[in-house]
Amino acid sequence: MKLNIQNETSRLRAVILGTAESVGPIPAIEDAYDPKSIQHIKAGTYPKEDNMIKEMDAVAAVFKKYDVTVYRPKIIKDYNQIFSRDIAFVIENKLIEANILPDREREYEAIDHVLEEIGDENIIVLPEECHVEGGDVMPWNDYIFIGTYSGDDYSDYITARTNMDAVIAIQELFPDKTVKSFELRKSNTDPKENALHLDCCFQPIGKDKAILHKNGFLVEKEYQWLLNFFGKENVFEITKEEMYSMNSNIFSISEDVIISERNFTRLNAWLRENGFIVEEVPYSEIAKQEGLLRCSTMPLIRD
Repeated sequence: MKLNIQNETSRLRAVILGTAESVGPIPAIEDAYDPKSIQHIKAGTYPKEDNMIKEMDAVAAVFKKYDVTVYRPKIIKDYNQIFSRDIAFVIENKLIEANILPDREREYEAIDHVLEEIGDENIIVLPEECHVEGGDVMPWNDYIFIGTYSGDDYSDYITARTNMDAVIAIQELFPDKTVKSFELRKSNTDPKENALHLDCCFQPIGKDKAILHKNGFLVEKEYQWLLNFFGKENVFEITKEEMYSMNSNIFSISEDVIISERNFTRLNAWLRENGFIVEEVPYSEIAKQEGLLRCSTMPLIRD
């Protein structure tokens, strides 16, 4: 397999889509990875497996409609494998294994049938001190945008996922790209004040547009840089409530076609007004785990 990812929106040809089969029991609060999951565990509204399977099947059907090759992880019994973006990501022709929370290593092993097709020479394992997850990494042509958290209290946050060591390592791997990092707002307790990954508060779409949430950024001038980069007229600014519902975590099949959650009425209307084809799917159950469409997909090949 010849990997090729230059940006977030070129025509998709191959992707890994996570799976909701055999996700296991509702986790204990102390085992949850993010404040939104904790909120739903406490409320008794944590998503059920059969509902999440239906939601992911709807996405798979859209991929089939657009003739995208879809790979799925091998099923691990009683184990959450929905968020394939966390475990690895592709830049250019290289797959980079994410240094993720140690007890999620099995998720990476469950895609070994895909890794075999890629070949060891095109797989990069970062040094141990580099913490990174795919939701924080966005190739955008000459740029690589990376969400990070560099506070001294990094280790206190279950929600701090990508560190500056990883940012530096990625810059060294791709010297011809401009790596631009953004400090994200983190909270272990309030999902409305937590940007788990960069794609929870920002995503480029089309050729020159973006979805943004100002409060997701810890440093206002970094948010302003993105606003200026895309141009205010090309940016759809989402509210705190819309960020909480994961409105920025949609997924592009091409520059013209976007998969979006069916309840994102304001966003979907804006997308259509701006010439996008919007493929609406139900995904609100999966969103309860602070992840949505981009989180559960890992592109391998775009034109």
